Amino acid sequence: MSNTALSHGLKVRHLTMMGLGSAIGAGLFVGSGNSIAAAGPGVLISYAVAGLVVVVVMALLGELASARPSSGAFSTYAAQGVGRWAGFAIGWMYWFMLIMVLGVEILAASAIVAGWTGAPQWVLAVVLILLFAAVNLFGVKQFGELEFWFASIKVAAIVGFLVIGLLMVLGVIDAPSGAGLARLFEGEGGFFPRGAAGVAAGLLSVMFAFGGIEIITIAAAESTNPHESIRRATFSIMWRILFFYVGSVLIMLMVLPWNDPALKEGAFVAVLERANIPGAATVMEAVIVIALLSAFNAQIYATSRMAYSLSERGDGHAVLLKVSRTSVPYVAVLISVFFALVAVAANALDSQGRVMGALLDAVGATLLIVWVFIAISQIRLRKELEADGTLRLRTWAHPWLGIFALVSIAAFALLMLFDPVGRGTLLLACGVFALIVVVYFVRARFVSRSRDLPA
Repeated sequence: MSNTALSHGLKVRHLTMMGLGSAIGAGLFVGSGNSIAAAGPGVLISYAVAGLVVVVVMALLGELASARPSSGAFSTYAAQGVGRWAGFAIGWMYWFMLIMVLGVEILAASAIVAGWTGAPQWVLAVVLILLFAAVNLFGVKQFGELEFWFASIKVAAIVGFLVIGLLMVLGVIDAPSGAGLARLFEGEGGFFPRGAAGVAAGLLSVMFAFGGIEIITIAAAESTNPHESIRRATFSIMWRILFFYVGSVLIMLMVLPWNDPALKEGAFVAVLERANIPGAATVMEAVIVIALLSAFNAQIYATSRMAYSLSERGDGHAVLLKVSRTSVPYVAVLISVFFALVAVAANALDSQGRVMGALLDAVGATLLIVWVFIAISQIRLRKELEADGTLRLRTWAHPWLGIFALVSIAAFALLMLFDPVGRGTLLLACGVFALIVVVYFVRARFVSRSRDLPA
């Protein structure tokens, strides 16, 4: 094995649970109450539409990843299908996005744990960062095992919630009066209490909750059989995620009125408390912490592999290609860990979180840009993959499925332009993307001139 090669220690079960766990995170556990408040029962339409688009984008990405597994995933395919500039820009923008999320997630998790223990938040944050740095440095198989069990706990929590909620609706467990399907239509304002504008606002708040599933295509390159692993994992994940999201929100809306303040404070806990289950709040807090730490762990992995892949293609510094004896790109991992520590320090210095908050706001809009390039790459690379004979996972209705994804993403972007907050985040994300593109061309010009200089 060369001293810059990655290992192949991940299995299909690792990829499957990693995909489920990455998408079932704080966006569902923490953000669902805000989405319900924005749209009422009509948020089910928001979740269904956003989920459908994500399923389509994942199918397009799965086709590419099963044919050409790469730790750079969509960045690699953008370089091949659109141009090297696109791969550079998408790869580094995604890296930047996850670096922002890293800091926020470890701060959120450490805040909850600090509430339990009374220990200083920054101390807990540093300890957790170092712990997960060790996990990622130890080896990809160990990382995969930890993510498997983290994700299993989250999935078990969702399944348990769905079972308890259904028993409440059926009257087997005590529930608030009026619980049932009729609550969706007979509550204050009916099914669409905030009208079409509410559904649109709900759509903006939920469409980014599905982010994270793309990590499995990054990890596929380190699986034992990349081509087959990504095919099996993609099919097993897509519809389960949509079921978990829509099913959980449906239970919430059938048990409690959509405008119940408790839903916004913590929707899962609110439902379980109505079932008079002792310790529900503590259990859900623990699950939320696990969700945050699982995402943090996965994103250290994703940022390090994206940086490694970009450097492998000559779009990053060669030092990022250094790997340990366990075939881990340890320099790339340590850089991600360093920025997580910077986020903790920045939080301590900036108590209002204005800088971090502004950057984090652009994270969701960044996903739209990534999705656009996934769709364009699949449309442009399909003939090449067919000619190569590498097409193992074939999406249906080509090229219309990709076109559907692009039209849907354009509709999302249009909605954001009519929303004051959404407009700012979209423009910020586009500005960051344009800046990275400029960096690419300036860098390319500099490298070209350096090569032309006499020795």
